[in-house]
Amino acid sequence: MHSYEVEVKSLLGTKEKADALRTKLTELDPNTHLIGKSAQLNHYFEGGNLDALAQSVAHQCLSEEKCITFDDLAKRAKTFSVRTREKDTGVYLVIKASVDDTTSENGIARIELDEKVAIPLAALDALILGSGFRYQAKWSREREEYAFRDITVCLDHNAGYGWLAEFEKMVSDEADVAKARTEIYAVMEECGVDELPQDRLERMFKYYNEHWEEYYGTDKVFTIQ
Repeated sequence: MHSYEVEVKSLLGTKEKADALRTKLTELDPNTHLIGKSAQLNHYFEGGNLDALAQSVAHQCLSEEKCITFDDLAKRAKTFSVRTREKDTGVYLVIKASVDDTTSENGIARIELDEKVAIPLAALDALILGSGFRYQAKWSREREEYAFRDITVCLDHNAGYGWLAEFEKMVSDEADVAKARTEIYAVMEECGVDELPQDRLERMFKYYNEHWEEYYGTDKVFTIQ
């Protein structure tokens, strides 16, 4: 059984716009509440393949059940992204595979495997690097997660990007992906925020990847149209 992540991003940029969205969510639904707040390090990888990753990493770090999920994800992926995450005191292996024509790094509809592992971030990174991958970039952010109706809204303060909102819904059936996407767009319209176009997002992602050492762990922001 896979989980499908349906996620649409909106570039807010400034703290004032993030504050305004937070207020708007509460106005639209007084039951909106903070469900999590964390500081995160996210390390992206490129250049390898999922079969090698399964042999050298997944089967050492994941349960037998999750290894089966991983193997099926590898067979179905149009494109995939591999990342590691340190979230407060936890370390996670994150694999995202596209199920539509957007990218696995920033796409709208993706199969997601997001599993906590029992080794430090540096050790997990070393296993991935040893299986044929290389670093693509390292990212840092502070995240607030809000429960709004039946979706999750994340307010992220990202190195390089500034403030970004992610409207996310998880579904367990691929047939529900389109419906979830429509629901998210309707919520964004209510909130008065626009989707960050995929082509601009890709330009931003490419620029950050080429200059990540300048931004990682800082509050510095760039603007890419």
